[in-house]
Amino acid sequence: MKKLSVQFRIEPDGQMQIAKGRDAWALLKLEKAGESGCTPITTPGPRWSAYVFNLRGMGLIIETIYESHDGPFPGTHARYVLRTPSLMIENLEAGR
Repeated sequence: MKKLSVQFRIEPDGQMQIAKGRDAWALLKLEKAGESGCTPITTPGPRWSAYVFNLRGMGLIIETIYESHDGPFPGTHARYVLRTPSLMIENLEAGR
């Protein structure tokens, strides 16, 4: 099975970087979601906080907004919104 890879750079003059695997998946989801962002509820993924941590380590600015929710297990959840003007260059395939 091929591992998803996304090559990107942070505008205006950042270096090319590569996010791989679930980090690449999360970056693509955040980019597509725009201002509405992603939550583990609306965009299920097992480790959103870890993906966001790793992407922040690559220099991306991702805002965490805490929201309340009701239901049988009331509490809060995170909504992640990509705030960095990043330019997605291309999806890469593993092994290239």
